Amino acid sequence: MSNQDETTHLGDPDVPAAVIVLAAGAGTRMKSRTPKILHRIGGVSMIGHALRAARALEPRELAVVVRHERDRVAEHIGSVDPAAVLIDQDEMPGTGRAVQVALEGLDARTGNPVSGTVVVTYGDVPLLTPETLRRLVTVHHGEGNAVSVLTAVLEDPTGYGRIQRHEEDGTVLAIVEHKDASPEQRAIREVNSGIYAFDAAVLRRALTQVDASNAQGEMYLTDVLAIARADGGRVAAVVQADRWQVEGANDRVQLAALGVELNRRVVEQWMLAGVTVVDPATTWIDATVVLEEDVTILPGTQLHGGTVVARDAVVGPDTTLTDVVIGEGAHVVRTHGSGARIGAGASVGPFTYLRPGTVLGEDGKIGAFYETKNVTVGRGSKLSHLGYAGDAEIGEYTNIGCGNITANYDGVDKHRTVIGSHVRTSSNTVFVAPVSMGDGAYTGAGAVVRKDVPAGALAVTDAAQRNIDGWVAQKRSGSASATAAAGTPSTDSPTSTPTEEKSTQA
Repeated sequence: MSNQDETTHLGDPDVPAAVIVLAAGAGTRMKSRTPKILHRIGGVSMIGHALRAARALEPRELAVVVRHERDRVAEHIGSVDPAAVLIDQDEMPGTGRAVQVALEGLDARTGNPVSGTVVVTYGDVPLLTPETLRRLVTVHHGEGNAVSVLTAVLEDPTGYGRIQRHEEDGTVLAIVEHKDASPEQRAIREVNSGIYAFDAAVLRRALTQVDASNAQGEMYLTDVLAIARADGGRVAAVVQADRWQVEGANDRVQLAALGVELNRRVVEQWMLAGVTVVDPATTWIDATVVLEEDVTILPGTQLHGGTVVARDAVVGPDTTLTDVVIGEGAHVVRTHGSGARIGAGASVGPFTYLRPGTVLGEDGKIGAFYETKNVTVGRGSKLSHLGYAGDAEIGEYTNIGCGNITANYDGVDKHRTVIGSHVRTSSNTVFVAPVSMGDGAYTGAGAVVRKDVPAGALAVTDAAQRNIDGWVAQKRSGSASATAAAGTPSTDSPTSTPTEEKSTQA
């Protein structure tokens, strides 16, 4: 950031001095070897969602407090937001201590105490939006609060800290944790989200007065509110009507519920942007997917990762795509694909498997029961049905016949097949790589291509056909086939001898 940009940020009251994301917990209720905040919904980790919302505030510093599975979490955070500052929580438990070590770390980093607004949020509230955080900061500044807390009103507030308000002016007196609350306090339905905007100086002073004399034996960040009020500061609540934004995920049930709600919102967003989703209930779209107007998504479709779908394309039904780019007007039906590119006007499926490196040109076709991998298919070329193309390059307007495969693996190394433009291959052709086929060439049915085929040539595998007369009468005597071969009419339904049945099963 330039000095001019930094000066502008310092003068903007709605730009916080720091955002602190708390992400040190073990998340034992997940019962997982994966740290809780690394679990994903909508194609993004929970900490990824949290960092995206925090970074949108453009704070001068963005700090993440870590502890459990520290190195693994740090590596992931580095891939999501390389500029985030990692702060290690020490042995003292509690959110209050986590924020305290974060402030100490940021003070040491800048060489001066952090001043201004400090926002505190969590790594496991994936539906929290930047707009909600901005509103919290705006209200905090506008009312001149020492502390502002984001709250929600819940039908069942069990497990949440309760908001105690002043009867006359509605300001916040204190937050009482559920385990420490009296029956009267537990009847309160307004709850603490754990998301705050603090005046940094107030926060720093109050944390020195917080102790661990509570049911959990932890330094509660919530104690700061009562301390700030006792020191004459104004403490206020900002009610968030959308409870999902302050919901965290402590177990797989809550994670799934958040995932369903996030997907509902993503699908709705795309429909409002001009995408037709025939059955929203069976359609899953990651938060990272990009769709253009007039795309149609048919039932049973999942779009993941960096998938991009251009205008007028139709995807589905029963299709799962990850990191696939689909061109304008293309059709992809009953396909499983990843890391592929599909050109404009092309068609794929049904029952097609696109593996990474597949590139299908404009107006091309990869049809039913086809598998492709690391293959480039030129404009207008067709791989219509029942085949495999791997480690291959296919030119333009070529037609690959039914049952063709590229035999690309010799047991040790992979090899490439190169097929030119305007080529016609017959059924059951096998290309034994490395091999090439020139423009305009043909193959005969059942050809095994082991040598390069010149342009305009016909490749055939010449093996003379041999007929064994009388074989059925000798080997399948008494069968329906033997009767038919002998020219004897039969009114009985066809039956199989035990020998024939065994042969058929084999």
